[in-house]
Amino acid sequence: MTMLPEIMVAPNGARHGKDAHSAVPITLSEVLDCAEACAQAGADGLHFHLRDEEGAHLLDAGAYREAITELHARVPAMTVQITTEAAGKYEPPLQMDVALGSGCELVSVSIREIAGRQDERISRRFYDQCADAGITVQHILYSIDDLALLRQTLSLELLLSPNLQLLWVLGKYGDENSSSPELLDPILKEMRQFEEMPDWMVCAFGRAETDCLVAAHSHGAKLRIGFENSFWNRDGSLALDNAERVRELVQALRENS
Repeated sequence: MTMLPEIMVAPNGARHGKDAHSAVPITLSEVLDCAEACAQAGADGLHFHLRDEEGAHLLDAGAYREAITELHARVPAMTVQITTEAAGKYEPPLQMDVALGSGCELVSVSIREIAGRQDERISRRFYDQCADAGITVQHILYSIDDLALLRQTLSLELLLSPNLQLLWVLGKYGDENSSSPELLDPILKEMRQFEEMPDWMVCAFGRAETDCLVAAHSHGAKLRIGFENSFWNRDGSLALDNAERVRELVQALRENS
């Protein structure tokens, strides 16, 4: 079972283009360059989104397989996780097929996109299939209600497993001022209910990304950072690129230790 990296960079997401920031990596070549720079800056993981020839969000198991081979060759020490994000474009059957067929050992899946849009038995079987195949699913949680849905959907064996992986999302896409460290309070309360602490991570949208991640780290969380969630440095300046965001986080964690 592959554990989450300590610092995972999410360099592009499903929606941002060059109009949002000129350094958003779109092509595979750009993602490879970005991954290498972020690894040098201190990231040990990559949350990987594919784009098609027009720059649009793409879920394709075959394309993922080819790209992952190139990523492993370019940044062999970096843990790679693929997304299954719907982005208003894909339905659960294809999302599940991509998760099972990409060849990637780490996959991020929104519980509300999978279990919230189809029969619970189908969703439970999907998560069991991933576990049987050695695929580690990181469950994306946008709210406490999502955690309740996860508890309702997963088998007891998976829910109680020490290999359970979570990503808590602070704030909202498109709202630069929607996240704050205080949003961790209800999350920490829920996390204390687990008999065995999951392998958990936090990301945060908007200008408070760095402050949120430093606070989360102080409570034991692993961290996801990058242009998928924020273009902004702690001082309010626009980051030059994803590597700059990683460097700032590494420095902030060092100063807070």
